[in-house]
Amino acid sequence: MVALGAGIAALACLGAGVGLGIATSKACEACARQPEADGKIMKMLVLGGALAEATAIYGLVIGIMIILFLG
Repeated sequence: MVALGAGIAALACLGAGVGLGIATSKACEACARQPEADGKIMKMLVLGGALAEATAIYGLVIGIMIILFLG
C-alpha cells in the first residue's frame, strides 16, 4: 500500500518532465520565428523550467516521506 502511494507521488516527476519537454520545444520554435527575442525567451524558459523542477522535487520528497514514515 505504501508503494502505491509513493508511486502516485512520483507521477509529479513524470508531469514535470513532459512539461519541460513541451516548453523547450515551444521555446525553440519561438527562437526560430523571432531570433531577436532570444534573450527574453530564454529568461522565461529558465524561470518556467525552475518552477517545473521544483514541482518534481516536491513530488520526490513526498514519495520518499511516504516510504520512510509509513513503510
